[in-house]
Amino acid sequence: MNASGFCHGNRHSHVQSMIRYRAFYVLVLTVAFVGCRKRTPVNEISTSESGIQVQEFDRSLTKGDWNQWRGPQGDGVAVDQPLPIEWGESKNIDWDVDIPGRGHGSPIVVNDLVVVSTAIDSTEEQRVVAFDQHSGEQKWSTVVHQGGFPSRRDVHQKATNANGTVASDGNLFVIAHLNQNQIIVSALDQSGEIAWQRDIGAFASKFGYAPSPILYKSLVIVAADNFGGGYIAGLDLASGEVAWRRSRGDASTYSSPHVATVGGIDQLLIAGGNRVASYDPATGEPLWETEGTAASTCGTVVTAGEKVFASGGYPDKETVCLSASGERLWSQSTKLYEPSPITDGKNLFGVTDDGIAICWSGDEGTVLWRKRLGGNFSGSPVLCNGHLYVADLSGNTYVFAASAEGYQPIAKNRLGDDCYASPAISDSAIYLRIGIGSGNNRKERLVKIRDTSGKSS
Repeated sequence: MNASGFCHGNRHSHVQSMIRYRAFYVLVLTVAFVGCRKRTPVNEISTSESGIQVQEFDRSLTKGDWNQWRGPQGDGVAVDQPLPIEWGESKNIDWDVDIPGRGHGSPIVVNDLVVVSTAIDSTEEQRVVAFDQHSGEQKWSTVVHQGGFPSRRDVHQKATNANGTVASDGNLFVIAHLNQNQIIVSALDQSGEIAWQRDIGAFASKFGYAPSPILYKSLVIVAADNFGGGYIAGLDLASGEVAWRRSRGDASTYSSPHVATVGGIDQLLIAGGNRVASYDPATGEPLWETEGTAASTCGTVVTAGEKVFASGGYPDKETVCLSASGERLWSQSTKLYEPSPITDGKNLFGVTDDGIAICWSGDEGTVLWRKRLGGNFSGSPVLCNGHLYVADLSGNTYVFAASAEGYQPIAKNRLGDDCYASPAISDSAIYLRIGIGSGNNRKERLVKIRDTSGKSS
């Protein structure tokens, strides 16, 4: 064989080796990808199987408590009460305290306690922390999980390991975390002692876990949509036993559920997975579902009378109004992805992620006005005294009128360097969770804002 023939043979052998190597590499990646996306079958549970029936429940709450995500009714609307509209570092600040670690869950206010969930990444601790409502003094801090955090690549760069808001019936504080690739629900008593913990199912993380638990009569309801096999579950609040669990497909989506009375019945409503779905909150039995919004959503459904409003998300853009039975009434190709919409009972309001405030007619879906606020938003607006309060990711809180007559600014207030959470309103005060600094130097603070003009200097 001449030299040229030898070289040609080696080249041919090298090419064949490369082909075999690339084929093997593709096979390994395919197996890894399929393995990562392997679905875990959801073990559905009915109330007849669990033997747990929902009961009317007398909660130990006062009228002013803000006891769960988006407040007592889950819609972001507070009872009218005197509230400041202007504040700053030296104006109308009653107290502010450090929060250990980081989280995007909003504060709740129950029985003279302000409670948040937080995560300390350096020690892999997920905690629930309680502060005195009147003084800001830390009353207790309970580690509910040590270790078991998801890989950082499985949590969105904007997210944390404590995105959910605590829910409380006045006796127990309940929170759900992603830990050890499971969704684990924890309940703590008024002293911060763990009353029960329950692993409710596997969770395949794409960007982390976001939904907040909500209360319905004697149940706490937790959503866990994920690409490995999503589900929604109702747990007995007293014991943590699973009363019912319903499969929800394989979409990675992040919305919290909402319970409202529409069409004369209580409905458990949730968006995501290219549909808006309704369930019986007592049993988890499906009532209806309607195609819409997007595969991935973050916002919570709201209702007004017999109308159901939802918005999202990614990759599609849609804000939709449905009837109490899921019939499409109107649709607009505008999305609110992370922030949730809010309604005054007649019109629908929202702020887009990129800072555009919008008002729709609730009846027709007509855009009555839109206004660029600037900045970017993750938090959701709350409504009190005809004013909407919403914070952006630069630490500004915008106050404007919930009016169909055009954008009417009331105030713009700056605290800290960012705000991912939504405000809580209780006892004529606003509670904000803010960030100060950036990167590794960023710290979180909890701030109580109220009219302090009557106080001595």
